[in-house]
Amino acid sequence: MSLADAKSDARKAAFGRRKAVHATGLDAVAQVYLAEYLSQWPDAPLAGYMPILSEIDPLPVMAARTSVVGVPVIQGKGHPLTFRAWTPNAEMVEGPFGALVPKSGTDIVPEGLSVPLVAFDVAGYRRGYGGGFYDRTLEGLRRQGRIRAVGFAYEAQRVAALPREATDQPLDAVVTELGAQTFP
Repeated sequence: MSLADAKSDARKAAFGRRKAVHATGLDAVAQVYLAEYLSQWPDAPLAGYMPILSEIDPLPVMAARTSVVGVPVIQGKGHPLTFRAWTPNAEMVEGPFGALVPKSGTDIVPEGLSVPLVAFDVAGYRRGYGGGFYDRTLEGLRRQGRIRAVGFAYEAQRVAALPREATDQPLDAVVTELGAQTFP
């Protein structure tokens, strides 16, 4: 089996687990842990995401922040994400892949990043949708300075190990409905 096939199989299995747990109401529990974890950096500019499909919802945590908060904007295939300032009152429009983005606003450079995912493993690696956007983005942000990448997920999305390649970027932590786990 090729690496691409292994990644695709891992992604498919994880989608099913995530979808099954999404309807259970665990978002609120996980949101408490996410807010607690991010409270270590009260003034840092952070980026979250606009949830799609069965992704766990970070919006209440993002809305409660007093620091600058942004959301990802896809610039195109093969490019890293940029982040546009967001508030709960921002006028939103549909961006690529159906995620909402602020219609207008300034770009920000986050110091913390709440990352959506399909699956994550015990070493802190994630499986996303396969476009490589977060891997390229994290690589670039890490070259610029310190960035904290925090996966936000349901515990059911955890697996022992994910297939990976050299370009896959690890997370610094993952927050689930059971709390936060950090990685070395």
